[in-house]
Amino acid sequence: MATIHDVAREAGVSISTVSYALNGKRSVSSKTREKVEAAVVKLNYQPNAGARMLGGTRSQIFALTAPMRRDTNRAAHMNFVLSVVDEARNYDYDVLLMTEDEAIGGLERVASSRLADCIILLDVAEDDPRVELVRNLPTPSVVIGVPANTDGLICVDLDFRAAGELAVRSLAEYGHRSIGLVGQAEVTYTRGANFPQRLLEGFDQAATERGIVTHFTFGDNNNGLLREQLDAMFAAPNPPTALVLNCDDFSHKTVESYLAARNLNVPEHISLVSAGTSFDMHELDVPLDSIPLIAQDSCARAVALAMKSLEEPLDPRVELLPPTYRRLGSVGPVAR
Repeated sequence: MATIHDVAREAGVSISTVSYALNGKRSVSSKTREKVEAAVVKLNYQPNAGARMLGGTRSQIFALTAPMRRDTNRAAHMNFVLSVVDEARNYDYDVLLMTEDEAIGGLERVASSRLADCIILLDVAEDDPRVELVRNLPTPSVVIGVPANTDGLICVDLDFRAAGELAVRSLAEYGHRSIGLVGQAEVTYTRGANFPQRLLEGFDQAATERGIVTHFTFGDNNNGLLREQLDAMFAAPNPPTALVLNCDDFSHKTVESYLAARNLNVPEHISLVSAGTSFDMHELDVPLDSIPLIAQDSCARAVALAMKSLEEPLDPRVELLPPTYRRLGSVGPVAR
C-alpha cells in the first residue's frame, strides 16, 4: 500500500507539497501538481487517514503501542503512558493502549478499521518491527524514541547523547579526572534499546575530549552482582572519584548503600549524578544532582506533533529535547 511518503519520493517533493497539491489548501505550480498527480497514478495512492480527518471525521482516539518487556521499568514506563493519556485529554482525545502481545496485529487492525486518528509508539528498539509497519501504514504516527532507521518517521526523544556529555562536563568542572558510569541492565542494551547507548557515547566522547579516565558497569537488579561489579571498578587503577548513574531506582539505592558501607560520603568523598532517569531524586537516601528524563516533556511534544499531523502531513523529523541539569548538592570537588 503506497503512502504519502512514497508519493513525495516519486514526485521529488516534500510530503506537505503533496498534501497541498491534493487538497488544494495552498497553491502549487502546475508543473509540481502534474508530477504529484503522475506519482499518485503510478503508485495507485489512496488518500490516507490524515486526508480523511481533514474532512472532519475524526475518531478522537490515539492508539498508543507501549510494549512491556522483561527489562521494562514498570514505574517509568507507566509514567510515560499516563503522560500521553493526560496530554491527549487536553485535546479531548482518548487513548487506546496496545500491549506487546498485540503490537503488530493490533496496529494493523487499528489502521484498517480507522479506529484511531494517529498512532504513538513508545519505547522503540533500534530494529523494532513496529517501526517498519507504521512507516507503511496510512495512519499518521509519532515515535517517542529514536530507532536505527528514522526515514519517513516523526520522532521525539531526550537528547541522551547530550545528557551524557553534560554529566561529564559538569563533573569535570569540579576537577574529576576519573569517572564511572553505571548503565542500564545488560539485557536493555542487547535487545537494541538505543537510549542508553546514546548516553554512553556522549559520556565517552566528552571524557575522551578532556582526557578523563572512564569506567563502566551494567546496572543490575541483582544486588550482589552489582556490588561485585562496583568492587572491581573501585579496585581498578585510578578508581573513580565520581559516578554517573543511568540505571533504575533500585540500582541507584544499591550504589548509595554500597558507598555508605565503604564510608564514602557524598559529595565529600565521591560525587554522584543521575542522568537520563525519570524518578524523583528525593526518593533516595541522598538526593542526587540529575539530568532528568521528563516524561511530560517528550509526551507533550509527541501529542502536539500528532495533532499537527491531523491538520496537514508533516515532513519526517527527529526532535531531540535538550537536557537540563538539576543541582541537589551531590557533586563537589575531588577529595584531597
